Amino acid sequence: MTEAWWPPEGEGGDRPRPAGAGSVRVRVPAKINLYLGVGPLRGDGYHEVSTVYHAISLYDELTARRGDTLTLTMEGEGAGELPLDESNLIMRAARELADYAGVRAHARLHLRKQIPLAGGLAGGSADAAATLVACDALWGTGLSREELAVIAGRIGSDVPFLVHGGTALGTGRGEAVSPVLARAGSWHWVVTLADGGLATPEVYAQIDRMRAAGEAPRSVDAPDDLLAALRQRDPAVLGAALGNDLQPAALALWPALGKTLSAGLEAGALAAIVSGSGPSCVFLARDRPGAEKLAADLAAAGVCRAARTAHGPVAGARIV
Repeated sequence: MTEAWWPPEGEGGDRPRPAGAGSVRVRVPAKINLYLGVGPLRGDGYHEVSTVYHAISLYDELTARRGDTLTLTMEGEGAGELPLDESNLIMRAARELADYAGVRAHARLHLRKQIPLAGGLAGGSADAAATLVACDALWGTGLSREELAVIAGRIGSDVPFLVHGGTALGTGRGEAVSPVLARAGSWHWVVTLADGGLATPEVYAQIDRMRAAGEAPRSVDAPDDLLAALRQRDPAVLGAALGNDLQPAALALWPALGKTLSAGLEAGALAAIVSGSGPSCVFLARDRPGAEKLAADLAAAGVCRAARTAHGPVAGARIV
């Protein structure tokens, strides 16, 4: 069965909530880029991209409760490192939604974080998407997914995709998303986490320097091979089509990632790529048992901080 993998509104885990609920809990996935083509720097400071987003079962959870002001607390990955002030995308998302809907930005927000910081998995964007969905329910603003995605585009390039989830084509700076046709079913992945992170602007600046020096290609190709591979059920075909234009830059900034990628391939991964801007790496396995063995082998090899199994595609930010 071939279908456009884009969860219909209200599906994928959303539970009905009364308008203006007293407490709302939202689960939101990480994203990986099955393909990331990076074009030249635009006049607005962004790069033109052509990407295929894929939401995977590595989740953060955000709980929103009624409050007299807007506050944020957290636990888990990045606790004590992640700023909880107005610079956090969660706070920005809540205020953007409140401004759009004409309501007060009053909520007590608590984040349980598993997606690593600055890991190339769009953890901050995921949390912003979760905030839009949670506060929409908390405040009873009743916006559609499409309206939330419009607000999301003002916050960050990856946020609109994580409102929807699934598998989608991203263009522009990544904020213009549309579902892609794919065979029903799941792909099985292993994600390795690194000690530390890479700042996305730094990785983009590095690829610009490398291209100027002739050390990396300049063109951005359409992901035709990847889109065709998704319409099949052969992991080997999909693995051969994976690609990331930012990988040379991430490897230049973090050379040890080369050992991580090599270790995964030696352990039987069908494909290995840096996830987005890195330093997390993603490995495609043939099936779930293969992913579990691969994760164990990578953890034992000492080439990463942790290795986690995941499957995709999954729904985006949803009430649980």
